[in-house]
Amino acid sequence: MNEEKKQAKHELAGAEVVSVRDLVNAQDGAVVSRTLLKRGGVVVTLFAFDEGQALSEHTTTFDAVVQVLEGEAEIQVSGKATRVNAGEIILLLANQPHAVKASRKFKMLLTMIRP
Repeated sequence: MNEEKKQAKHELAGAEVVSVRDLVNAQDGAVVSRTLLKRGGVVVTLFAFDEGQALSEHTTTFDAVVQVLEGEAEIQVSGKATRVNAGEIILLLANQPHAVKASRKFKMLLTMIRP
């Protein structure tokens, strides 16, 4: 199966209502992700983190919006730590190092916007 078909199989179907929170669940000692949409310069990915799990510091060439769906996490941007909770969003600007660590079980929707 080619990559396009594999990717499409995991994406959301058009005009279908789904509960975003139910699309991925935290697993013990892991970070789980699912790409929901990949079109042009936009990628939407849902993440579920077990407590204490993290994405290490990295830098990207595009902006990203993190929308917290459940739980709580610490997001570091350019060395500054910020606590984010369910119902909050944070903009991560391109070319700024950032990292995410779950303070407790945590779900986020990440929208990456490529120029």
